[in-house]
Amino acid sequence: MKLVVRVIEARNIPAMDLNGLSDPYVRLQLGRNRFRTKVVKKNLNPSWHEEFTFWVEDLSEDLVVSVLDEDRYFNDDFVGQLKVPVSRVFDAEDKSLGTTWHKLHPKNKKSRSRDCGEILLNVFFAQNSAFMPSNSDDDHLPPLRKHPDFTVESPSRSFSGSSRSSSPMPSGMRMEDCATKDEKVIAQKTIAGRIAQIFIKNGDLASSTSARSVDSSELFETPIAEVYENKPEEQSSSCNFEEAMKRMEAKDEEKECPSNLPGGVLLDQLYVVASSELNSLLFAPDSHFPGALADLQGTTELQQGPWVFENGGDSLKRVVSYIKAATKLIKAVKATEDQTYLKADGKVFAVLASVSTPDVMYGSTFKVEVLYCITPGPEMPSGEESSRLVISWRMNFIQNTMMKGMIENGARQGLKDSYAQYGSLLAQNVKPVDPKDVGSNKEQVLASLQVEHQSDWKLAVQYFANITMVSTIVAVLYVSTHIWISAPSTIQGLEFVGLDLPDSIGEVIVSALLVIQAERVLKMIARFMQARVQKSSDHGVKAQGDGWLLTVALIEGSNLASVDPSGFSDPYVIFTTNGKTRTSSIKFQKSDPLWNEIFEFDAMDEPPSVMEVEVLDFDGPFDEATSLGHAEINFVKTNLADLADVWIPLHGKLAQACQSKLHLRIFLNNTRGNNVVTEYINKMEKEVGKKINLRSPQTNSAFQKLFGLPPEEFLINDFTCHLKRKMPTQFFFYPFSSFKLFLEKLGRLFLSARIIGFHSNLFGHKTKFFFLWEDIDDIQLETPTLSSMGSPIIVMTLRPGRGMDARHGAKSQDAQGRLKFYFHTFVSFNVGQRTIMALWKARSLSPEQKVRIVEESESKSLQTEEGGSFLGLEDVYMSEVYSSVLSLPANFFMELFSGGDMEYKIMQKLGCLNYSSTLWELDKGDTYVRQICFKFDKHVSRYRGEAVSTQQRSLLPDRKGWVIEEVMTIHGIPLGDYFNLHLRYQIEHAPLKGKGCSVNVFFGIEWLKSTRNQKRISKNINSNLQARLKLMMDEIEKEFLTGK
Repeated sequence: MKLVVRVIEARNIPAMDLNGLSDPYVRLQLGRNRFRTKVVKKNLNPSWHEEFTFWVEDLSEDLVVSVLDEDRYFNDDFVGQLKVPVSRVFDAEDKSLGTTWHKLHPKNKKSRSRDCGEILLNVFFAQNSAFMPSNSDDDHLPPLRKHPDFTVESPSRSFSGSSRSSSPMPSGMRMEDCATKDEKVIAQKTIAGRIAQIFIKNGDLASSTSARSVDSSELFETPIAEVYENKPEEQSSSCNFEEAMKRMEAKDEEKECPSNLPGGVLLDQLYVVASSELNSLLFAPDSHFPGALADLQGTTELQQGPWVFENGGDSLKRVVSYIKAATKLIKAVKATEDQTYLKADGKVFAVLASVSTPDVMYGSTFKVEVLYCITPGPEMPSGEESSRLVISWRMNFIQNTMMKGMIENGARQGLKDSYAQYGSLLAQNVKPVDPKDVGSNKEQVLASLQVEHQSDWKLAVQYFANITMVSTIVAVLYVSTHIWISAPSTIQGLEFVGLDLPDSIGEVIVSALLVIQAERVLKMIARFMQARVQKSSDHGVKAQGDGWLLTVALIEGSNLASVDPSGFSDPYVIFTTNGKTRTSSIKFQKSDPLWNEIFEFDAMDEPPSVMEVEVLDFDGPFDEATSLGHAEINFVKTNLADLADVWIPLHGKLAQACQSKLHLRIFLNNTRGNNVVTEYINKMEKEVGKKINLRSPQTNSAFQKLFGLPPEEFLINDFTCHLKRKMPTQFFFYPFSSFKLFLEKLGRLFLSARIIGFHSNLFGHKTKFFFLWEDIDDIQLETPTLSSMGSPIIVMTLRPGRGMDARHGAKSQDAQGRLKFYFHTFVSFNVGQRTIMALWKARSLSPEQKVRIVEESESKSLQTEEGGSFLGLEDVYMSEVYSSVLSLPANFFMELFSGGDMEYKIMQKLGCLNYSSTLWELDKGDTYVRQICFKFDKHVSRYRGEAVSTQQRSLLPDRKGWVIEEVMTIHGIPLGDYFNLHLRYQIEHAPLKGKGCSVNVFFGIEWLKSTRNQKRISKNINSNLQARLKLMMDEIEKEFLTGK
């Protein structure tokens, strides 16, 4: 149904400008649709005579009419507004309010006495898709100017995915003149019920025959879409999808494809289809895929708006709305998705979708952003094209909320499930590519490469065909002719037979020029001969051994810098990995050289981490080569499927100025399967002196997912430890002192063949980073300190400029730019230290420096760990183990956590020996953190284990109490490294009990590894804890009574 609003005129508008006048205009809004009138300059009784049309979706909405004063330099001033309920217009006689003066009201209720003027409107419903004729009392009014400069985007809701093209919608135009037959949609029940009442009242539904005669397309059409106000250039640029893509391709500025969003990757898959075809399948208005996906996920009322150019044609956008199916926790909600093309150059496509769900709880505080990146993939052996689809997401919080963590976790799980169905359905429409198939076709891909064969004579002609050689030949011919035709000169001066010296300054200069020219020619000949010796020195050399085989195909170069006077260069490429190098042939006088050469590296026991690529210009055997650019390929951060056919941009001043690139095809294969992993772990066992279990595929998969690692990465060992890092703030205390705070983070250190990573999730604060073993310059041990709880500290110093992605976990950075990481309080320090040193030596030392691990003559009994699955640091379920109201003030109870004499006295009575604690340090906001270390008395634990804990103190939201969060690690007891203990003390004032306080203690166990003794351990710890808590409360009450 169509609601028509005629804005006629206004009177007694208050003056908003300094000149005593106003520049008023009217803005109308119904749901998502917004319009505005023209601006009437310097007038307090403006006249507009404009007409607007709205599509009504819900009769419960209000039509908001606002009058504003235009301001050229600042925000427009608000004059007044009124709200007209749509249901009031629908229930009125003839579905019209007539031409009526409406009083404008201020936005602030406190200013109701202020006169904002009046506005003359005519609001009515247009029945039977035709507008109602003007009322008789409107005849004296001038003709209305129907609003021609807006667009109504009316997407189709059919499952075929077709959508209407946007077109101007003058108020007098019938909708069926602009719509096609397949654009009929079902209206909401509220409108259907109202319309049914109308026809029942009028007797039009007396028979089914008359009911069928009503055109459903006229009654139940409910288009959605954003209506763009005052943007005629955007409506005129609306076109079909193919034309829009061509227009985007023509305007492409060769920007790089945007990187993945930080929330994580939801889908990463190769498909046997061209990137442009995949883009059309996902985003074309006539695609069937969105409709099929809606059916699969239970989504209803899917409406896709047309693609429309905005901002003068710089951006391409559309609006999609739908009702998301209900889940067990959330009812069905309406979602609006704004899709924007960030890049579309015909091969690479990037679409950013911003999804808003205002109807859910806290829905106005956040938006979910999803990035779709479509890039060309490697060419298949059959000749077919492939493309890669990567979908990533992030949460964009518009407002701060305490429920941020819960909202983000819920969104993450929902997106994970939704895009699992998305990928499954897409795989049914487009054939996916298995990355293993890409690797298995390596031989076919490399066999297609053909090296360009050129004869030495052809290369010589190409190389020596320059101005230097031509001028030299001319000079030789000229001098030879002169000698031939001239007579021998007489001997004079210091000359004698066989020695002819120059007789003038001119002859000296000519002789010098000839010598210089001859020297240049000789250098060119020497360079050419040396280059021919180096030609294809490593091309075609087969790899030796079994293990990780790295194969690099150097295809071609593009836009290499020119450093020779001829305007070209003589480039060659050097590849370096794990201390081994491969060198390509030299291409003479080329800026876009074609190599088609294949290089294989001998088998390695562990997969390579990085490969350095250096492009040099050949200047001869005795001159230093000029660097044309360099690059580094990180195998840990890059998917192997992406390296099967990739253009690598070069870095360096010359390369960046010329935008130089190399075309490579890289393959990494493991010829020994799981045996290579087993053998590597066995080698580490001999160095460490402790049994290292081979982790299960599920454990390795969780480890790879945690740090975003490729599937060939395998976990060797992990340890619980503390990370000391520097706080970003420096605190000053009066009058002269200042110091920096250091934050302790309890987490887990993960060790693999190529990386060392740390992950912590303490009190909702997540810390995650990793760096390569090759990045480490030095590892040192520091003596134990109070802050390290009596544990030695492992200090890892990285090489200059390395590990910058992990700098948020570093404690300091020295003058050379080297990051330093401090790890301490290991559960098994000796095992952790030996494992770290063994892995570092195996990776960082060159093959010549590596010392073979000799088998020990005396067999050592290797300790065995009970195999467990990696569970990560997830939220722990906590149950209440103590609750009581104590007859003492809450402030006195908090002395138990102050680090004073009372805390030490009570803890000693509880059996905590050598009790020590650090000062409370500010972490964030009103949150403070400290560390505690003590040993258990033999009456508490016969193992006399050592406990290390981190406590966090913060105020309750109502600021009437405190919360103490504690994470405790116990060392020196059986299975102590299998779990962490979590405690929460909640202390509140109890005003009803006089000066009392309420104390509640919650307890939970975080299992780091699985064991069949979990129930037994939990029961033992729980009973012991309750007894200790009761004793602690009795002791603190005695202290309070004694101190009175």
